[in-house]
Amino acid sequence: MSDFLYFSEHTLQEVALAIMAIVYILRLVWLFRFKAGRDRQPETGLPGTTMKRGILYSWANIFMPWAMESSRTRILIYLQFGVFHVGVTAAIGLSFVIPYAPQLLEIPLVVPVLQVIIGAACLIGVIRIIRRVSDKYMRAISSPDDYFSLILLTVWFFFATLAVPNNSQDGEGVLLTYFILTAFFLIYVPFSKISHYLYYPITRYYFGKTMGHRGVYPVTHIPEPRK
Repeated sequence: MSDFLYFSEHTLQEVALAIMAIVYILRLVWLFRFKAGRDRQPETGLPGTTMKRGILYSWANIFMPWAMESSRTRILIYLQFGVFHVGVTAAIGLSFVIPYAPQLLEIPLVVPVLQVIIGAACLIGVIRIIRRVSDKYMRAISSPDDYFSLILLTVWFFFATLAVPNNSQDGEGVLLTYFILTAFFLIYVPFSKISHYLYYPITRYYFGKTMGHRGVYPVTHIPEPRK
């Protein structure tokens, strides 16, 4: 291993993580300066629709495609969403496994499974790019950051897929590119729209709390009357 590859796998990643953590902490400190307003109406709805249950339902909503019409009627889009985000998790985890626990990649099937997951996420990234460019509605709501972030993630997935075997004997180009992209990704994310995942649990907490108070969450499905 060259000194530059060692620097890219360790020092560069650690600095990037530290910068990301500092930015996130500052943003959270700023965010929690503002207190959420109180509900002005009395509790309504069925007895089971409490604030606590509403919060739990709101957090779990992402894992219940049947609960939202947008995912219930477009199940393939939801599956793409799931695979894409599992790929993100796997590619980020890989950046820790290679420098600190490379022996895990020697376990049978770990390398091919990771390559399938991350490779599938890369393919979905390409599909998302095509859809965002070709669909006039997607183009209308897309910003330059949307395109740049999606292209960045897709390219990152591609090199992560190649980097999974952690083989530098034939050259270090793939590993260097993957770790440099990872470091850039870590620094860029807090300043991009990708940082929505930081706010997701917070916004869903307040949304579920309000909807639970109003008797809307958890959603109760009442069967339609027979004709």
